[in-house]
Amino acid sequence: MLRRTILMTTALGALSACFGNTSPRLGPDGRPLPTIYRINPRDEAEIQFRVLDSVNALRRAAGAPELQLNAELNAAAATHSRDMSLQNRPWHFGSDGSSPIDRAQRAGYSGRLLGENISETYESELETVAAWMQQADTRDVITDPDARDLGFAFYQEETGKIWWTMVTGDGGTTGQGLPANSNS
Repeated sequence: MLRRTILMTTALGALSACFGNTSPRLGPDGRPLPTIYRINPRDEAEIQFRVLDSVNALRRAAGAPELQLNAELNAAAATHSRDMSLQNRPWHFGSDGSSPIDRAQRAGYSGRLLGENISETYESELETVAAWMQQADTRDVITDPDARDLGFAFYQEETGKIWWTMVTGDGGTTGQGLPANSNS
């Protein structure tokens, strides 16, 4: 009988460990603490297509044409995400003084860069897009009716902090882009 009790107790203990604590951890203010969104580097393409699908749904609702992912803009976005991490600040200029237009041209993009959204967060890509939709200036980048191409990339630090960059371009439909030294 003792042996059966020990086996049952062990089995129940193991089973309860499978379920863990499902209640969120609370901070000093009583609000749930954010959880770190960990990205598997192998999921980069999946994340980019998830953002593309989300952005295109938002654009359809706004009456704007759908975008397509562009390899050159993805490369420019990836460069900037990593550079923002190195600078430890979310802003539109590279550590070398480059602008979003400069980075797109360096990556070989032949169209005109229309906009860039950036973020420093621990949130997922879809939460980040949702946050961008809450602000008029970043929402305008997402819903710009002249945009045809999308670049999207991220860099995640060891701490879990994610640096997101989204850029849009016209696909070369309205010109060959602005000169690299343009102030526009």
